[in-house]
Amino acid sequence: MRKYLFSAGFALLVAATSVSIAAMTPPAFASQIKYVVNNIPITTGDIAHRAAFFKLQRKKGDAAKEMIDQTLRLAEAKRLGIRITDQQVDAAYQRFASNNKMPLAKLDAVMAQSGVTKEHFKEFIRAQMAWNQALGARYRSGEGGSVTEQDAVRRMLDKGGSKPSATEYMLQQVIFVVPASERSATLA
Repeated sequence: MRKYLFSAGFALLVAATSVSIAAMTPPAFASQIKYVVNNIPITTGDIAHRAAFFKLQRKKGDAAKEMIDQTLRLAEAKRLGIRITDQQVDAAYQRFASNNKMPLAKLDAVMAQSGVTKEHFKEFIRAQMAWNQALGARYRSGEGGSVTEQDAVRRMLDKGGSKPSATEYMLQQVIFVVPASERSATLA
C-alpha cells in the first residue's frame, strides 16, 4: 500500500527540503470555492496546497484536476462503504515520518513551511488509502477482475457487435543441419 502512497525520491526530497525550507515563510492562502464536486466544495486554498505539494515533490501536474480526481475517488470509496479512520491516517503519517527518520514535529514543520500543511497531506493519505481499498473491493467483486471468454462474447453481441472469429496457426519447428565444412559457403 505504501508503495502507491510515497516514493523513495519524495522521501529524500522531503528530508532535503526540510533544511532548505527553514528560511521560507508559508504562503498565505485565501480560500474561495472554485469547484463543487458531488456537493463537496474544492477551494482555491485546496488547489494551492496541492500545487505546493507538487512543488515539494518536484512534479508537474494540474493541481485543480488532481483535487477533483481526489474528491471523486473519496466519493466512490464512500459509496462503497469504505471509511478510513483518523487513527489509520495518523498511523500512516507516523510511518511516513519514521521511514524518513524524522520526528513528527519536523515533518509538520516541513509541510507547513512548504505550503502543503499537515491536514492537506493527511487528506491526501486518506484518499490514497480509500482508493486502494476501493480498487481492491472492485477487483474482489469481479467488476474489474477476470472475464471469461463467453462473457466477453456475450457483452459484445449485446452491444450490437458481430461474433469474433479466430484464426489458428500450427507452428512447426524446422532445423537445418549444415556440415561444419560447408557452413561458410552455404550460410554466406
